[in-house]
Amino acid sequence: MDVLSDAIAAMRTGRPHSGRRDKFAPWGMRIEDSEGAGFHVVLRGSAWLLPSAGEAVALAPGDVVFLAHGRGYALTSGPGVEPEVVRFQPDGSPPEPPSPARDSVPDTVLLCGAYWLDRSRAHPLLSELPEVVHLPAKLGAHQSLRAAVELLGTELEEPQPGSDTIVASLLDTLLLYILRAWWQGEARAEGHPTGWAAALADPAVTAALQAIHAAPDHPWTVEELGAHGGLSRAAFARRFTALVGRPPLAYLTWWRMTTAGRLLREADLPLRHVAQRTGYTSEFAFAKAFKREYGVAPGQYRRKAS
Repeated sequence: MDVLSDAIAAMRTGRPHSGRRDKFAPWGMRIEDSEGAGFHVVLRGSAWLLPSAGEAVALAPGDVVFLAHGRGYALTSGPGVEPEVVRFQPDGSPPEPPSPARDSVPDTVLLCGAYWLDRSRAHPLLSELPEVVHLPAKLGAHQSLRAAVELLGTELEEPQPGSDTIVASLLDTLLLYILRAWWQGEARAEGHPTGWAAALADPAVTAALQAIHAAPDHPWTVEELGAHGGLSRAAFARRFTALVGRPPLAYLTWWRMTTAGRLLREADLPLRHVAQRTGYTSEFAFAKAFKREYGVAPGQYRRKAS
């Protein structure tokens, strides 16, 4: 997998949820703090996004917003509307909205969704995102994202056999398109890229990151990683540390432990196999490193996660 896909897979827990919402003015809904990341697409009409910090954002048809950090926010038909708190169901899915007893066309149609994340291992790529990622509708911009939105909207409006699986796959696709659009476009448009926006734009650093993510079990050296990007050991170490925020081998260790946590949560593998897949020659050495990183033994972490 590539770095962006890996960053999402490392944090994702459970199944994402989505739904189409018909709104009749005046309307307002408040999403409280959670472990999730939410997105909204305005299919028709308009809306106002009121983040927990910062200015209100006016949303027009075709606009996409993504809120990655789980902080509360509100969506309303206007700045002065008092929003109603949305209470999520025990499985994390949003409540089913009551069917409007009206024959009129809704003022606003929204496509809403949520992804549940393990914030204890938040990848710095996502941590650097702003409070609100706003992707305004622009002619010819983000065509793949628009196509995914259209397909998802169609499946939610007219469910067919197989829609459950299709919707789950489209939600994963949509999230990746949102993040790609931001990292490849909006973040760089603000000026010279910094942090992970710059790291993903740097061929040498990207080559090393892809090597680490493709084979976390390999006994990488700084020289080897630098060679992937065509740089000397010293030049590569300086550039990697400046852009990624930690030295190459420190990031390697962090990614190994992040991968180990995901394997313990999602796969019923013996600990020795988890150790081997993350570059440790013995189960004892792996358990010691894991406990140093997570504060609990691997077996206890697995039991708690299950």
